[in-house]
Amino acid sequence: MKPFLNVPFLPEEGYVEFLTYCAPDLDSVHFSLLHSPPLDSRINIHPPGDQEKILAGLERLPGVRKYALLNSRFYSPDLLTRPEKIKPLIQILDQYLARGVIDGIVYCDHYLLQLLADKAPTIAARLEAVPGVNIMLDTCDKIEAQLAYVDETGFMMPGKIILDRSLNRNLDELANIALKIHRHFPALKLEVLANEGCLPYCPFKLSHDAYIALGNLNGRDQTHLLNCDLGCMRLIDQKPHKLLLSPFIRPEDIDLFLYHIDTIKLCGRTLGSDFLMNAIRAYRLRRYDGNLLDLMDALSWLAGRLHVNNRMLSFDFANMLSQCDKRCQQCGFCKELFDSIAHPQPLTIKNHQATSQ
Repeated sequence: MKPFLNVPFLPEEGYVEFLTYCAPDLDSVHFSLLHSPPLDSRINIHPPGDQEKILAGLERLPGVRKYALLNSRFYSPDLLTRPEKIKPLIQILDQYLARGVIDGIVYCDHYLLQLLADKAPTIAARLEAVPGVNIMLDTCDKIEAQLAYVDETGFMMPGKIILDRSLNRNLDELANIALKIHRHFPALKLEVLANEGCLPYCPFKLSHDAYIALGNLNGRDQTHLLNCDLGCMRLIDQKPHKLLLSPFIRPEDIDLFLYHIDTIKLCGRTLGSDFLMNAIRAYRLRRYDGNLLDLMDALSWLAGRLHVNNRMLSFDFANMLSQCDKRCQQCGFCKELFDSIAHPQPLTIKNHQATSQ
């Protein structure tokens, strides 16, 4: 089996050691650069340590491709218009190239991509520019247009692209796109995101990404509160059976997708190394006997309240959901299935009492 996983990198000793053990299955890792303000699309990431610790950890993964996350929806205009603001980022990228621990960047803001190409063309020429998942590439026309725009900047063409999560629940269209793209771009790998667990065709997605970017700019992230009061968490809390409509891919189903695509991306770096190691083990084994929500990033908040028995889901679960016509009012399948495999978790009260050593 060829390496098939793209996983988050965290510079924690135990986690880096775990990744070295998993390296035969790792196609790539993605990581946050130490930069202020943050350049990736999550503000509440665990402290990454110093730059040298990140560099040294990445050096322990030879043969695994490495991508830095510059994937926020947008950035401060100062970063794009004041030359002194972009210089530290260019210096960091140059440092990573000098150490041989970066193959490309993952981007969403094409303004930043063009600026880097203009200000540091020799660096751009050595880095792949990989469109992030939130560019939502779900048609061949979008894919080919994005590749053409990358080519015009002077960045290296990406060695892979990640398809929009909506295609995880449309296997016929996924197969059609994969066939055409592999024919026209035989060296280009196709990737899908397995364990995000967001709503299907989430109506909050673009606004959510924008509010995260604003949180990165002003240091005050309110997206959790917004989602609880007005957004996706409220909808799932009211009708938890809708989580089965989420375009996640179970560990048991990945071979069905690897028939059409090349790599599987796992997310959840803000949840820490224990979460990531559990998820990576499950997807490497292609089996998980516990709570499905233990593997999901966006649904992690629900895992302590609800147990969804992954082993009780049918072997053809992905195929069945790919036939869904989204007419939930006339169907009721997901609610009936959910009621048969899910139950509330027992209430536990954490002991916050201070203990003396």
